[in-house]
Amino acid sequence: MKKIGFIGCGNMARAMIGGIVGKKLVAPEEIIASNRSRGALDYAEKTWGICVTGDNRQVAREAEILVLAVKPQFYSQVIQEIRNEVNETQLIMSIAPGKTLAWFTEQFGRQLKFIRCNPNTPALVGEGITSVSPNELVTEEELKRVMDVLESFGRASVLPETMSEAVIAVCGSAPAYVFMFIEAMADGAVSLGMPRAQAYEFASQAVLGAAKMVQETGLHPGALKDMVCSPGGTTIQAVRVLEERGLRSSVIEAMTACADKARRM
Repeated sequence: MKKIGFIGCGNMARAMIGGIVGKKLVAPEEIIASNRSRGALDYAEKTWGICVTGDNRQVAREAEILVLAVKPQFYSQVIQEIRNEVNETQLIMSIAPGKTLAWFTEQFGRQLKFIRCNPNTPALVGEGITSVSPNELVTEEELKRVMDVLESFGRASVLPETMSEAVIAVCGSAPAYVFMFIEAMADGAVSLGMPRAQAYEFASQAVLGAAKMVQETGLHPGALKDMVCSPGGTTIQAVRVLEERGLRSSVIEAMTACADKARRM
């Protein structure tokens, strides 16, 4: 048996594999991956030395932890292909939005050890955040193994499945909001005369630094904002305009729309 198997070897799977191998959680030869595209498998084999195959059933048979890392629209097809290859001792992890634990039980036709995860793309640079929702068959020891895997490329936190849509809105889709904010700040800097490359450098570092202050100081974001806003100063004028234009309500409405879409998937 392989320790970990991936059906699908796209960006998220590669981020996970890179973290697992980098942290030496398991040896590369104990990881197996399948994918429709041979190019993705060749890349993974060359980069990390893992085992690769074009056979999803082989991965399902051999993996102790089986990660379903295909796009959501292909989940039903893949499950029909592998459902008779898995057994009650294996852990089956999903990283697809909108697919509930109950849905997996229905699709596989029996109770198995399912874990629903919602990672995000900063996993590609080792800074992901993943929610983890196991079903009642997963033991504490098994959950710890999964958490070790997920924390090899960022942070992970156990949450009830009912929070999955909120997680998608605040975590899974959130990098897109932040990228838009960075792009907008860079555009503002360019309009004020800064060269484009330096505008992206300054804007992205400002966001990174602000995020680290939230994480490392333990202070409320509002308190950190107040520390920057001197009376009669430049920052409070910028904040006034953002409030006037509805920054907060726009973000909240966007996240609500995101969660609503996730529920319907």
